[in-house]
Amino acid sequence: MATQDDWTPAVLALAQALIAKRSVSPADAGCQPLLMARLRAAGFAVEPMRFGAVDNFWAVHRSDESKRTPCLVFAGHTDVVPSGPEAAWRTPPFEPTMTGEHLYGRGAADMKSSLAAMVCAAERFVREHPRHRGTLAFLVTSDEEADAVDGTARVVDALTQRGQRIDYCVVGEPSATAAVGDVIRVGRRGSLSGAATVAGVQGHVAYPQQADNPIHRALAPLHALATRRWDDGDDDFPATTFQISNIHAGTGAGNVIPGHLECRFNFRFSPRWTPDALKAAVRETFAAHGADCDIAWHPPGLPFITRGGPLLAATQGAIAEVTGRTTRTSTSGGTSDGRFIAPTGADVVEFGPVNETIHKVNERVRVRDLAPLARVYQRIAQRLLVARP
Repeated sequence: MATQDDWTPAVLALAQALIAKRSVSPADAGCQPLLMARLRAAGFAVEPMRFGAVDNFWAVHRSDESKRTPCLVFAGHTDVVPSGPEAAWRTPPFEPTMTGEHLYGRGAADMKSSLAAMVCAAERFVREHPRHRGTLAFLVTSDEEADAVDGTARVVDALTQRGQRIDYCVVGEPSATAAVGDVIRVGRRGSLSGAATVAGVQGHVAYPQQADNPIHRALAPLHALATRRWDDGDDDFPATTFQISNIHAGTGAGNVIPGHLECRFNFRFSPRWTPDALKAAVRETFAAHGADCDIAWHPPGLPFITRGGPLLAATQGAIAEVTGRTTRTSTSGGTSDGRFIAPTGADVVEFGPVNETIHKVNERVRVRDLAPLARVYQRIAQRLLVARP
């Protein structure tokens, strides 16, 4: 049986190589060629799938072309969010640095360590089980942290058109709260983003009767939306929330009433709502307060959940075997590219490292967590793709 020390050097080295690449979304910055080369060397058939300015790839390993099912996919993203002020980091964000028990760097937790663990797990799995049943595949994108338009969504569309079915998908998002395996995501709330432009009439602040202040127009409807109790959630999903992320208005001068206000906002919604119903509620709220508003909507992601089934059982069993933990299932937190894969009929779970520092300055992952990640990924593949007598 492989020990932790058998895994750590390989996963750590690959994670460091990925973190060193400045792959701020949607740039890949050379991460995917590195991963593809490793998978090709392990016997995977690798297909780059570039859409627009976004790099993606699909890789498959199957031992018998006539028996492609079940198909287990490891999914992830090579892009990262901006580092923020680099001077605020204790170490340069794109220079992977070992400090104490942690590996520091942007993407260490979200989610380059997961990708490194997945690839190392796949290499060992196909070496030990070259005649495994079904298909082991990778779906990797560089467009998860930004628009998420030309990434996983486009790859899934292309795979669906060619008749490629995904039965099970493990997304390497950082799911853990305190220790690897304590929490896995079995679903997510939906996500709906909008950009509102509230019209006004520019003028001098001393002559408000000759102007129409869009800031004043927007305050009441935005307050109503932000304080509304949308629902209480249910046994599976947290409550629906509305959050304002950006507001901009004004020329920069202190004596000018602006001509318009721009606001960006987001819903994270439970299955009690549909995107169309939320859009209608926003329009009605602005109209009720007399605000002339134009809204551009981002394509929504729908809620999804995996209740039971072989993938969930395999993931929980693998975590118990490797870590000794009984994992808790959750649908809380942000969203992931699982929202594009689940509608195809696939079971989807998210399993990855501790998420405490994701998107923060000084993002990091515990080095001792790298080996359990890889071992759990390998055990999931064994449980699903190795026939039992």
